Amino acid sequence: MATTTDRKTNEKTSSSEDEEALEREHFLRILYAYKNYRIYAMERVNRSEKSFNKLPDKHKKLLPAYLPTLSKVRSAIDTNYELILRITNSSDQMFVNKDMENVSDPRKKVKAVTSHDMEKIYTTLKQFARDWSSEGKHERDSCYKPIIDEVIARLPINESFPEQKKVLVPGAGLGRLAFEIARLGYECQGNEFSMIMLIAANFILNRSAGINVYTLHPWVHQYINNKCSEDQVKSIQIPDISTQNLPVNANFSMAAGDFLEVYTEPDYWDCIATCYFIDTAHNILEYLEKIYEILKPGGYWINLGPLLYHFADMHGEESIEISYSELRRVILELGFTILNEKTDVSSTYTQNPRSMLQYRYDCVFFTCQKPFVDTS
Repeated sequence: MATTTDRKTNEKTSSSEDEEALEREHFLRILYAYKNYRIYAMERVNRSEKSFNKLPDKHKKLLPAYLPTLSKVRSAIDTNYELILRITNSSDQMFVNKDMENVSDPRKKVKAVTSHDMEKIYTTLKQFARDWSSEGKHERDSCYKPIIDEVIARLPINESFPEQKKVLVPGAGLGRLAFEIARLGYECQGNEFSMIMLIAANFILNRSAGINVYTLHPWVHQYINNKCSEDQVKSIQIPDISTQNLPVNANFSMAAGDFLEVYTEPDYWDCIATCYFIDTAHNILEYLEKIYEILKPGGYWINLGPLLYHFADMHGEESIEISYSELRRVILELGFTILNEKTDVSSTYTQNPRSMLQYRYDCVFFTCQKPFVDTS
């Protein structure tokens, strides 16, 4: 079982009441967003129906399956909402500042639920497909497996020396990569900033009842680029593996908070594994410095992903975007040694395999080592 902790709160017990109030407000806002999923999703279906109803009769006759398809979409949204209710109901023990009062009924007064929040919930549903369904295995194999294989190669588990090697997975999302590393016998912690992701990860890691026991429709919100109407309402089952069957001696946890703020102890981790993570920074150089700081001398940084730079075109957000050649130069200047490097690892991210539009990244994949003697 994965423990979900707020290391920032645990380590800074003198945090102000104002900070706690802000954290509580954010937590409640995310719960409100989850609770309003069905209302928000159905509004989009209703819009499609209204557009259809405005068509001339001769055009309506040409599309006899249009309204029945929308009925299937509504049913799929209802199925997703059933899972979402399970997810939110499982969040009661996540944090000590939890307060479910007035959250259960989305028709009650709602704190601002933004389209951005709702898009993140849609992404989380697709993330379930990537991380915890059999359909996502191909995508996981393309990006998680190379990292796991490299962890094993660089930090082989020696039964003669039972001390567990410490592996950190920042940007852990729903936790599958960190889970798999912990399952091998490493002490592994996933770190995630997004409360939307953390609530879903808590459910699948700690509260799921078996294998393939939950049904969801991850692509139901994709109204375009469908080859077949049935593709939009395609269902999957999760989880494809029991999350309750970790080895008895497994040491696995999830930590909530900003990577830059949560991890302050230098020379602590044997390995840091980043997958589709480093480009989530406002300033990627801060991530590089933090990784170097908290790795043990001789420790490894294993990275796979693109350089999408999440804040690049976001209004009001600062963002530093550099090429991989510049990034590589900085990595070396910080003191890392590059042990292994590929620049053409093909990978997708929460991609609908049946969509007419396919995004594919040629990712960089490298392993760096912090020197045994600090030369910075």
